[in-house]
Amino acid sequence: MKRIVPLLLFCSLLSAASAAPPNFVLLFADDLGFGDLGCYGHPTSLTPNLDRLAAEGLRFTDFYVTSAVCSPSRASLLTGRYQTRSGVYPGVFYPSSIGGLPLNETTIAEVLKPLGYATAAVGKWHLGIGKNGMFLPTNQGFDHYLGIPYSHDMGPCQNLTCFPPDVKCFGTCDLGTVTVPLIHDKHIKQQPANFLELEQAYSDFATDFISTHAKKGQPFFLYYPSHHTHYPQYAGPTAAGRSLRGPFGDALFELDSTVGNILAVLEETGAINNTLIFFTSDNGPELMRKSRSGNAGPLRCGKGTTYEGGMREPAIAFWPGKIKPGLTHEIASILDVLPTVASLAGAQLPKVILDGVDMTELLINQGQSKRETMMFYPIDPTEKYSLFAIRLRKYKAHFYTRGASHSSTTPDKECSLFTPLQAHDPPLLFDLDADPPEHYPLSLEGRADLHAVLEEIEKIKQQFEASMVFGESQISRGKDPNLRPCCNRDCSPKPECCRC
Repeated sequence: MKRIVPLLLFCSLLSAASAAPPNFVLLFADDLGFGDLGCYGHPTSLTPNLDRLAAEGLRFTDFYVTSAVCSPSRASLLTGRYQTRSGVYPGVFYPSSIGGLPLNETTIAEVLKPLGYATAAVGKWHLGIGKNGMFLPTNQGFDHYLGIPYSHDMGPCQNLTCFPPDVKCFGTCDLGTVTVPLIHDKHIKQQPANFLELEQAYSDFATDFISTHAKKGQPFFLYYPSHHTHYPQYAGPTAAGRSLRGPFGDALFELDSTVGNILAVLEETGAINNTLIFFTSDNGPELMRKSRSGNAGPLRCGKGTTYEGGMREPAIAFWPGKIKPGLTHEIASILDVLPTVASLAGAQLPKVILDGVDMTELLINQGQSKRETMMFYPIDPTEKYSLFAIRLRKYKAHFYTRGASHSSTTPDKECSLFTPLQAHDPPLLFDLDADPPEHYPLSLEGRADLHAVLEEIEKIKQQFEASMVFGESQISRGKDPNLRPCCNRDCSPKPECCRC
């Protein structure tokens, strides 16, 4: 018997050592609302592949981003840290921005690289370009990159091709700057990008990357931050006109089709049972576009605000044989992706303050989340105002509220650009389990239990703000027109001549 126990232990260790490291596919939509997917209740969205992930995986009801606009959320997703630490605030990066995600920040790709992972990003980067492309993904831990380095509306929209070709795109977007470039690794491949063919190029790049490394037996990490469903919505010939929702629905269907292609290649290569797929979005819907925008479902307001519609997102975790189908009401965040990936891969965490927690127990066993709180920063955080709201378990306290241009045009006046900053003392307190739309502040009169909740939240707020050291703002470093990407550097006159 004494010989059998060491032998069993040896076999167990040998089996663990020989187990292949898991692969990771991180899917990140753009301006997608809580109510936009079929699996989250939208009646006319065409999202069969995302619906499959939700049906066969774990669907979240209480998943949060860290900002109601894109660049800060992307920084938090890749670093596991609030954007105030990395300096990715206020607002977002532009084609001529001097700054970017600091190179001393550690991304998920950089966490995985020492373990021999192949890494690739495809789609919308929006964490800066910088001089000589210093902030592009290939300098942030990614072996390869194909995509547009910022939002696709940050260029003249008359050059954004729509389908059918005789239909003009809606709006003008940003005039007076260069047309939108498609970058491969560090070099401009096409300018302006051909949006009729873009999603197919992304799909081919993603599936080729997976196929190549799955056949090699090399673990991989694919990060796919889609342009869909950010304004202006577009779709190529295989998706245009397919949805009952019009251009928005077509764009969403095109994103879903790429997800389907990724699933297909994972199944064909046999890698699907060893791959965690995680899907979410960067912030809530841009409601100012009316019916051409996304949908926050039952949640209040959308992009640009710290109401639930701006920062609570659909999220799905899928891993056949590892994650059981189910629904979780536990609180989780994009901050938690990096620690979870590191835990599952056996990688070392960055030696910095992390705001994320490991979700492994929640994902694999549908257990309790390690996260009880979520902090809500405005899109322009300052040390003076700092946090606008805090969620603690089922309660959310608003210290400040404010509307936003991105959420204007809705019937709710609290969402409007013309609703100014309002301080609340005591804070507005909502029970999000009973009132997800945040319509009915709880009365504190005669409620010792709610006073105790507010005292606990106030203590958490003081401790958190005392520990938060704001990084130097990278977005406030300014702009340099010479940094705008141009495939013909010496051409004239700019920006019109930047074409290839």
